[in-house]
Amino acid sequence: MKLAITKNHIGSNILTMTHRNLLKTLHNPDSLSDVIIEPIIFTLLFGYLFGGVIAGSVHAYLPMLVSGIMVQSILNAASGSGQQLREDINAGVFDRFKTLPISPIAPLAGQLVGDIFRLFLSGVITLITAFLMGWRSTVNLPTLVAALLLAIFIGWSTSWIFALVGLVAKNAELIGSLSMIIILVMTFLSNAFIPTNTLPRFIQTIVKINPVTLTITAIRTILQTGSWGSNATMVLISGGIIILIFMPLTVFVYQRRD
Repeated sequence: MKLAITKNHIGSNILTMTHRNLLKTLHNPDSLSDVIIEPIIFTLLFGYLFGGVIAGSVHAYLPMLVSGIMVQSILNAASGSGQQLREDINAGVFDRFKTLPISPIAPLAGQLVGDIFRLFLSGVITLITAFLMGWRSTVNLPTLVAALLLAIFIGWSTSWIFALVGLVAKNAELIGSLSMIIILVMTFLSNAFIPTNTLPRFIQTIVKINPVTLTITAIRTILQTGSWGSNATMVLISGGIIILIFMPLTVFVYQRRD
């Protein structure tokens, strides 16, 4: 009987866990800063400090900056999956979930579904901040939404990697610190904030093979020209491959967890 109830209410279980994880984000200053504060700070900081040097003015720099900040912020928000999962595991919350008449997969699924809303909020905050600074989209609303959804998709696919790390690693703080360092290094070694032709040749080679560069280029092309392009297709395929690999792997590790 319990199994039948669990199957019939799995969708409701996942939504409940999603709501719980979103509330946890809202009441956790660290998690909230990753989603809301960071996009605002980085957009203001890079825009006003480096806009004049790199592009001649803040207004001229914003079309380049928006895509870089959006991808960086969404990836940073995605990294919160691993840290939040490990915090719940270490606090014994997941052990209590096992005693409830809910689907066993609901706590994990609720975390990953909640990430979609967190990533969406981070991307929208970036766009709003840039708009208030003077940036104006040169494409129509559906195209702008397509660029945002592509960034969210690649961020959500990356969430599965961080979720797996959260299940395997034992220290939540270490997960958060390493995730932030990796994302910052990969973002700065990309075309997010500066023209790559100004870099030394060996760094240009690193930038070209950096997957973050591919993602930013795809989104920048959509935002500036309105065209989808082969880069966007490659990002879509790459995100799908990540999900196909890490979703079943993460679920397997989660189900085998003691």
